[in-house]
Amino acid sequence: MEIMRETCHEMKAFLEEEDGVGVIEVVLILVVLIGLVIVFKKQINDLLTKIFKQINSASEEVY
Repeated sequence: MEIMRETCHEMKAFLEEEDGVGVIEVVLILVVLIGLVIVFKKQINDLLTKIFKQINSASEEVY
């Protein structure tokens, strides 16, 4: 009988453990972010090109 109680207690503790939930959430968020980057790759690239052109032109004024 004692073994059965111990087994039930261990099973309950296992089901209440949530250590892996955070890892799964982080992985899903990363998958979504990577998907967005792939979908909007051209727009992101164009935006960064414009930003760096402005930085370069502004830095030429300083020097």
